[in-house]
This record gives sequence, structure tokens and C-alpha cells, in this order.
Amino acid sequence: MSKNSSGQAKKNSASKAVFLRLMKNPIAIIGIALIVILCLAAIFAPFLTPYDPTAIDMLSQFQTPSLAHLCGTDDLGRDIFTRLLYGGRYSITIGVVSVVSALIIGVILGSISGYFGGQIDNILMRILDVIQALPSMLFAIIISAVLGAGFVQTIIALSVTTIPAMARMMRANILSVREMEYIEAAQSIKCSNFRIIVKHVIPNAMSPMIVTTASRISANILMATGLSYIGLGVQPPTSEWGAMLTAGRNYITLYPHLVLFPGLFICLFTLGFNLFGDALRDALDPTLKH
Repeated sequence: MSKNSSGQAKKNSASKAVFLRLMKNPIAIIGIALIVILCLAAIFAPFLTPYDPTAIDMLSQFQTPSLAHLCGTDDLGRDIFTRLLYGGRYSITIGVVSVVSALIIGVILGSISGYFGGQIDNILMRILDVIQALPSMLFAIIISAVLGAGFVQTIIALSVTTIPAMARMMRANILSVREMEYIEAAQSIKCSNFRIIVKHVIPNAMSPMIVTTASRISANILMATGLSYIGLGVQPPTSEWGAMLTAGRNYITLYPHLVLFPGLFICLFTLGFNLFGDALRDALDPTLKH
């Protein structure tokens, strides 16, 4: 019991140290603030705007930003600010769910490949080589073209595209962890491979994965925007940020606010995750500890 308590205390102490380092970093505070504000705005959208995101009002089309319509209206008279708030639900969900799904699968594949090695490692790595032979965006386009455009299809396409990078990184982490003394100690007392992987290998190889996950969410949101822009992602009238960019591109010269505000929201959210990811990497970097 004393050894378990001591180990748990060390983990809590390390987690607390990382948290304190993170909170002392102004870059992390800015990133977290951007993420939290946009997420809360999407969640509480019905309380922040009186308009319906799908209500058409042809008498109010193409209005410029004003007190009545903070971001103006689109070609169908819909309030852009309202659609941005509701659209955040789709865009943020796409980014988070696609990366978390890829992380889970990537951790499983990478752990199996890195821990067991041999023929299993060769087979899995060759499959990932085939997938990674194509650029990520091109591969996502192919999957979306096969599955069709839509919210769920976009998540699947981005998840499959992200899995190889996650699996390879996890494998690299496992290769450096599996030779540690505590792994040999667990093997010497006849712990099962499943228990060793779940209890000892994965927890000690996850720090770099967490940083990658934070950065990858912003990348997947940008990819989802690209898919929507070429007609293979979330489609209008759904108020997803990328779909809003697509809908407004035909009017960009006369009514630039139709693409300006969706682009701004995309930039702010991706900036938030990039800042948070960089700060988290610094907080977890042992060479920066004093």
C-alpha cells in the first residue's frame, strides 16, 4: 500500500507541476481562453442570439454588420453571427471527435506494433506506409468522395487520415519505453502483456500524444473547412464554418463580410489550439523544469 501511495503521490505531484507551469505561461492562458470562449458560445448559442440560424428573410439579405446583426446577414437574410455560434457546434465537434477517434485507434495500433515488434510490427507499419503514401488532404478527399458529403462522413474521413500519424508516434514512444527497468520488472513477475501495456507502457508514452492531439485538432478543422469548400464536407444549409465560407465565396467581392467572419472564427479557434499545444509541449518538456 505504501508503494502504491508513494507512486500515486509522485504522479499527482508531477501533474500539479505541469498544471502550474501551464498556468504561468501567458501563451497557454490566451489559447485556453480562446478555446473556452468559442466552445461556450457554441453551447449557449440560443441564449446569446435571438435569431434562428436557418430562418430565411429575403428582405434582410446582404446587410452589413450593425447593432441588429453584429456580423451582417447572408444572401438569404440569415444572421451570420447566429450561424457562426451554431456552426461552432459542427466545426468543433468535427475537429475534436475525428482526432480523439484517431488517437484511440492510433494508440492501440502503435502499442501493439511497438511492444510486440517482429512480424506484427512489419505488417502494421507497411499498411500505414500505404496510407501515408498519399498526402493527408488528398486521402481525405478520396474517402469523402467515396462516402459522400456530410457531417458524419467528414468525421470518418478525417479520422482515417489522422490514424497513421498517431499510430507511428505511439509506436516510437513505445519503443523507447519498453526497455525501461519497470517493464522488465513487470515481465519478471509474470504480468500479462495486456496489463503491462495498459498499466505501464501506455501511461508513460502518452505525454507526446497529448501535445500532438491538441495541435491536430486545429489541423483537422482546417481540413474540414477545405473539404466543405470543394463540396465534399458539411453542406449548406448546415451552419458549419467551412460550409459558410463556401456559401459566401460567390459574393466575396461585393459582400466580403460573408467570408470574413467565418474565416475569423476558424482562425481564432485554430490559433487557440496551436497556442495551447505549444504551451503544453513546453510544460511537459523535462529540460525546462527547474
